[in-house]
Amino acid sequence: MGQSHGHRSEWTFLTSHARVLIAISRDPGVRLREVALSCNITERTVHTIVADLEEAGYLTRTRAADGRRNHYAIVPGVLFRHPAEAGHEIAGLLNLLAQPHNTAESTG
Repeated sequence: MGQSHGHRSEWTFLTSHARVLIAISRDPGVRLREVALSCNITERTVHTIVADLEEAGYLTRTRAADGRRNHYAIVPGVLFRHPAEAGHEIAGLLNLLAQPHNTAESTG
């Protein structure tokens, strides 16, 4: 069976919501502008996603000690929303993907 190399839409495994949550778990004091750049989405979209995640109980937002920035915290024990992942905590995904990857430990 041959592979078709025709025009295909680009897609990824993770949603923008997952990417934003991962970025925040890496740096709870990150500026949303930086999250937008790392996730390749607009800052406005990041603000909307953060509001979604906060409303759904995945993260909390408080004012940082300097009074100028926000500090985010992932709520422990929260579960995936989709029935296919029901009963699984998002902590597993965050533990897997939120750690900076080490390019020296590549598999070959």
